[in-house]
Amino acid sequence: MTTMIIFHEVDDVAHWLASTKRTEVFGSRGISIRTFVDPAKTNRVGLIAEIPDMAVFQALMASPEAAEAMKLDGVRPATLVALVQS
Repeated sequence: MTTMIIFHEVDDVAHWLASTKRTEVFGSRGISIRTFVDPAKTNRVGLIAEIPDMAVFQALMASPEAAEAMKLDGVRPATLVALVQS
């Protein structure tokens, strides 16, 4: 199991929090997530992801499905930073 912290900016935090798309996309691949909001910078959010198979995760993140999910959730892809637990 790999644990990652993923930060990025979104257009609308309330919309991002209310969306079920993350859970649908990640959950269908056995990836569990917890969401976080930066209280000092209202458009920055984060996730802790528990990833059972990194190859599956990497393929997902490179897919049109992930791009569409990020677009739907208002994610700003250029701001994405992912850290892997060491």
